[in-house]
Amino acid sequence: MASIDKPAGELPDTVTEALSAPDLTAAAVEVIPPEILAQSLGQYLRAWLARARSGDAGVLPVAIALVAVTVVFTIVSPNHVFLSAGNLVNLFDQSAVFVVLAMGEGFVLLLGEIDLSIGYVAAIGGIVAANLVQPTPNWPWWAAIIAALLVCGGIGAIHGLIITRLGMPAFVVTLAGYLFWFGVMIIILGAAGGVGITSTVLPNQQALYGLVYSYIDPVVAWIGLVVIVGLLGGALWLRDAGRRRSGLVAPPVGLTVAKIVFLAAAGVVVVAICNVNRGSFLPIVGVPWVVPLVLVVLAIWTVLLERTPFGRHMYAVGGNPEAARRAGINVSRVRTLAFVLCSLTAGLAGVIYCSQLGGMTTNINGGQLVLYAVAAAVIGGTSLFGGRGRAIHGLLGGLVIGAIYNGLYLLGLPIQWQLIATGLVLLAAVSVDALSRRGAGSGSLAHA
Repeated sequence: MASIDKPAGELPDTVTEALSAPDLTAAAVEVIPPEILAQSLGQYLRAWLARARSGDAGVLPVAIALVAVTVVFTIVSPNHVFLSAGNLVNLFDQSAVFVVLAMGEGFVLLLGEIDLSIGYVAAIGGIVAANLVQPTPNWPWWAAIIAALLVCGGIGAIHGLIITRLGMPAFVVTLAGYLFWFGVMIIILGAAGGVGITSTVLPNQQALYGLVYSYIDPVVAWIGLVVIVGLLGGALWLRDAGRRRSGLVAPPVGLTVAKIVFLAAAGVVVVAICNVNRGSFLPIVGVPWVVPLVLVVLAIWTVLLERTPFGRHMYAVGGNPEAARRAGINVSRVRTLAFVLCSLTAGLAGVIYCSQLGGMTTNINGGQLVLYAVAAAVIGGTSLFGGRGRAIHGLLGGLVIGAIYNGLYLLGLPIQWQLIATGLVLLAAVSVDALSRRGAGSGSLAHA
């Protein structure tokens, strides 16, 4: 059947772009957003603003929320310390776990499902990695991380197979997983109640601990930024130019340039902030290793969701499972793999959390972690109703959660105020999602 070409810079927000159905009656065909056909940056912006006014604002609400949170905490924090280089680097470090967990949860939210177990699955990942870099067995740090990811991916496979093969609700299965893996965590840690990775004489423990607490040399960071922006910007330019030469739909040249400039500017700001000396007695400069690690995860999951058949199938199943099934997509396999990817990503979040804490203990609050993961994904723009979500939504939502956590800590306010503030932001995000869907539905009826 004929398929609709979508510009490489655009994302399959609905089931339309995902399906190649022999039976068109099985798939809901979406009207092509007008900005996709824009011939200039001005036309694109006008079409995008019209779409935003109709209720589909994309990442604009979370971007506004992030700016608002930053402004408020900068004003009210003691000596306006919120925007200091030292605090912003702390914010990057603190947000990393929320960001990675939200990207993992996004896979199942994209299908209209939920995984309540990822908090303790993340804990299992951190415990596996921490135990493997102990004096015995003293695995290489990278092998310990891979083992943790494989274990957590296996946990996700178990959950996914139970859900798809037995037809059980994901809520029930992952709630059972929440309790089960909580118990397993306590058994593994045993009477000691924890496992540490802060040894100064074991290189593999130092490497694992250094994910958060070691830094890239400033000169290397600048060189790396130039190389990355050059490669990504060049690839983006060549891809869009190739589409134009082939007569395919492509973004306006001005939009391509704007994307490259924004990418470079964002990178310069982050590297410049991290290269400011943050030490009181000894110099502390450089980008924490966890920052490029999170960006690599973001890039991989973005490519997977937006540039592969599996990603298109994810959007198809999330938008309309029955239409996807009629189009020949193996819905059960897609759902199972979504839970595998969710748990695997949670395992990486657990490794990062282990690095932050210098080890893992039975005090880990997996329930709070999963709530933050769901909140971050939804605040970032992923729909609770399925069919819409991107990896970058986890990044943006995680930064909002991290900023709230960080800002209230600077004010000396207790945890309950952090929970209240996060709850209010989450409620606002879900309201925006519901209103945008209502607006989209009204628009579809108007064009019918």
